Amino acid sequence: MVEQSPIGLLILVDPCHKSPHPVGKYDRIQPYPTWVPIHLGLLSRNKDLCAVGLCIHLEGANTAGKLYGISVGPGDPGLLTLKAKDILDRCDVIAYPVKTAGEESVALNIIKPNVDISSKEVKEYVFSMNPDYAEREKGWKKAFDDIASTLDSGKDVAMITLGDLSIFSTYMRIDQMIKGMGFETALVPGVPSFCHGASLAGIPLTMGEESLVVIPFNTDKFKELENALGNYENIVVMKAFKHVQEIADLVGSKGYDPSCITVMSNIGMKDQYIGPVVKDREYGYFTTLLIKKEETE
Repeated sequence: MVEQSPIGLLILVDPCHKSPHPVGKYDRIQPYPTWVPIHLGLLSRNKDLCAVGLCIHLEGANTAGKLYGISVGPGDPGLLTLKAKDILDRCDVIAYPVKTAGEESVALNIIKPNVDISSKEVKEYVFSMNPDYAEREKGWKKAFDDIASTLDSGKDVAMITLGDLSIFSTYMRIDQMIKGMGFETALVPGVPSFCHGASLAGIPLTMGEESLVVIPFNTDKFKELENALGNYENIVVMKAFKHVQEIADLVGSKGYDPSCITVMSNIGMKDQYIGPVVKDREYGYFTTLLIKKEETE
């Protein structure tokens, strides 16, 4: 739990006025000490104020919860970090994102062998993959409002996310919005899928003076991939599951043997596949490609 100042008004004291008067509303202000200079005082929504000399005394303070962003790794429950487990064990609420309401959560399945969730409040938040930004934003706002309300009630919330949350994770939008309200947040790193995939394939992501670039892929990204092929020795292509053959064709058209591509699909899951591009094969949603043009060491 962390101490937070209650929602209130900024108070300005002017020598020409006989009493303080409000000049602006703050949705939430970062934690202040119990005694606050009167010109930065708070008119509390639900706390008593006592004027003493040049200070306002807040009789008590709201105790808000803390939001944790927890990376759970790519799929293997054994790769959940000790720190992640410790925080998940302590949090009151575990939240998880899905693309559509009611679908199975891979992230939740990853933590279940290591974390007892039977006595916890578990919440689902829908982060739509709709190409319409306004539709996606609705899901973010709903999650944001509910999480803020939960934190205000004094509960700690852990939102779990696949891989590492610093890499193409929608969670970071929530973190920034919640932090902007003055709540305390923390990020817990995890194992990215391409790191785990490379280790399972027995190949290095990069060596010596080689460069490495990570790019997401869709049909608008061909130019970006062409640029990467021309400027980097090692390329990680994420979100590639529908475009594996197209990417292999592009790599071949640039004079590289398609054997330089390693497919890493659904790493750590039951239908995991690690190997070369196979024509007409269907790959799982969590498919990443590692393109290694050459070794320069």
